[in-house]
Parts: sequence; C-alpha cells; structure tokens
Amino acid sequence: MSTRAWFHCFRGISGDMALGALIDAGADIDEIRALINAVALPGWQIEARRVTRGGISATKVDVHVAEENPPSRPYRVIRELIGSASLPAEVRERALNTFAALAEVEAGVHNESLDEVHFHEVGGHDAIIDIVGVASALFLLGVDEVYSSPVAVGMGTFQSAHGILANPAPAVVRLLEGCPTVGVSINKELTTPTGAALLRGAHAQFSPLPAMTIERSGFGAGSRELETSPNVTQVIIGSTQRDDAGLETVVVFETNLDDITGEALSVAMSALMDAGALDVWSIPIVMKKGRHAHQLCVLARPTQSSKIRSVIFATTGTLGVREQITTRTIAKRHTIEVEIDGENVRVKVGPHQYKAEADDVRRIAERVHRSFSDVASEAQYLARRQEMNR
Repeated sequence: MSTRAWFHCFRGISGDMALGALIDAGADIDEIRALINAVALPGWQIEARRVTRGGISATKVDVHVAEENPPSRPYRVIRELIGSASLPAEVRERALNTFAALAEVEAGVHNESLDEVHFHEVGGHDAIIDIVGVASALFLLGVDEVYSSPVAVGMGTFQSAHGILANPAPAVVRLLEGCPTVGVSINKELTTPTGAALLRGAHAQFSPLPAMTIERSGFGAGSRELETSPNVTQVIIGSTQRDDAGLETVVVFETNLDDITGEALSVAMSALMDAGALDVWSIPIVMKKGRHAHQLCVLARPTQSSKIRSVIFATTGTLGVREQITTRTIAKRHTIEVEIDGENVRVKVGPHQYKAEADDVRRIAERVHRSFSDVASEAQYLARRQEMNR
C-alpha cells in the first residue's frame, strides 16, 4: 500500500497555500505545531482559518512573528537549525531537500557560494515554518509519493526584497526547469520560490491525477482574491495497492570524477551505502581532453536525498551532482534462513531465483575451507526444498 498526494497547481503554489491545502485535507494543526516547535525558532504563532476564494471554501494559514523585521539567514544557518532539530527523519529530509533546492538556485541567480547564500523572504520565520510545516503535514498524512499537475505562473513584474523582478521570478524559473508549467494572463506572483522548491524537495512527479483510491482532499488559500479565478492550491490524497511488482520512486545521483584514486572512490562508495543508498556503482568514462575518469552513480530513496548529496560532496570533492527522479519496479521477494555447518545463511527468494547472501556464504566458506560457489549452491538448494515443503 502506498499513499500519494497530488497537488493541483492550476493557480500556482506557495508555502502557505500548500500547507493550508494539507491542513484542509486533514493534517492536524496542533501536531504540525508540535513538530515545528522542534526547530529552535522563537517568537512565532501559526493559525488556520476558513476563507472563501472565488466561491471555493479553503484553509488560509497565517504565520505571526514577534519581530517586525525577522533577520535574513544564510543557508548554512538554516541547514543547521533544521538538521539539529529532533524531527522524524522523513520531515527533516524533506525540509532539508527543499532548502537545498532553494540554495542551489539562489547561489546561481546571485553568483554566491552555496553556504553564504542569504535568504530574505524565504529565510524569515514564515518560510521556515511553511517548509517544515508542509514536510510535517505530509508525514502526518502518511504520504509516500508526491505528484503535481503542471504549475501555473503569472506574468508581468512584482516587488521583492531585491527590487522589482520579472514574473515568474528567476528562482522560480530555475526551480521549475524540466517541469511542465503553464503561463496564465494574471499580473500576480502565482508560484513563489518556496512553493516551487517544495515540489522539488518532495521529488514530485508531474502527471495528471495518478492512479489512486481518493481518500481526502483540500484547498489552501492564497492571501489575495483573483478577479477571474479562485486563488487556491488543491491537494488530493489517496492510496494505491501495489501488486507483486511494486513501483517505487527513486532518485539517481551522478557525478563525473577525473581526479579521484581507486582507494578514495572505494571509500566514497562504502560511505554512501552506509548512509542508506539503495545501490552504488561506478562506470569508466573518458572526459574532455581525453581524461580517463569514473562516473559515480547512486540510487536512493527521495527521503535520503539530502544525506546522500552531502556524502557525495564530502567524500569525492566533486563540484556538482546531477539528480534525476525516476521509478523502479521491485519484484516481490522475501528472505528465509537455512543452516549450513551450524550457521545460518540468508537466502533471498524472488519469483524466478534463489540467491544466497554473499556475506553469509563468504563467512562460512572461509571458516570450513569450502569454495564460495559450493556453499552458495548448497544454501540455495536447501532454500528451494524448504519452500517446497511449506
């Protein structure tokens, strides 16, 4: 069973609109407050109220801050605030992924280093609360996969902390690269950097309403009334029953390395597996100027993205990492144990194959001075017999 959330961004998306939609769909605001409170962020309150936008009843989220002008914060400070908070792993990872996406595009737009990127609107209390709040709401609703419709953006210009900017903002354009978008003839900022980053941070897949049994839905309201349509973001949440071949959303990381030794590459690959990667591999390649190099590839779940990204940078020294959201089909399998020479050997049982766990086989083969293939064959034979006798 998998729970999916589909954001219908027919009039854009912002942090407060996404959070309002999830609260409207049933996420408990008191539980959301409790999770946000884990972040060392003093002097704030959050409330939700019913409003009507274009004839549609929706939830409007308001963030009240004690300070009149909350400070702008560099990315490294926000990363530390969220990273050190006592949050569930899924909440922490989604929030960190969202701010990482924001930091990367802001660094490019303003030609700054990643750690020193200063967030203005998105560095204040309200944006941190929106981002951690959305991650908390998705967690409380048990959402495993996030989907989105094409994202609507406005036109014209708007006022920001950097002055008058083109609409959509440069950061929004970069955050939505590779994503289906649609421009509408409304001179308002419909999609904000926070809203676009929330979709990136959740590794949203873009499609029409995905296959699911609809269980709940909600509308989150923006601050303004629009003349021609409701200023809301919709979310639809439902479940899908996985069959024997389960479909799972994953992230593939790639980086090209032309200055790493074999020993260092081995250490990096081991560190990535220890960090929770599903798989790690390297491919010999030839780069520009005829340089022999390695392409390091990592497969991970979306909730591990922030951690995996950090380990890649820390262990390889690379200056850039490519990320691609995709799906993998997982055959139904289970594990059983058989006994050989007084020790247990784990055997994976799939639809078409029995595979003994290599670490268990190696340990026994070395102890009793038998070949690896001999022990593996015996373990797989015993597993087949055990399954036939069930």
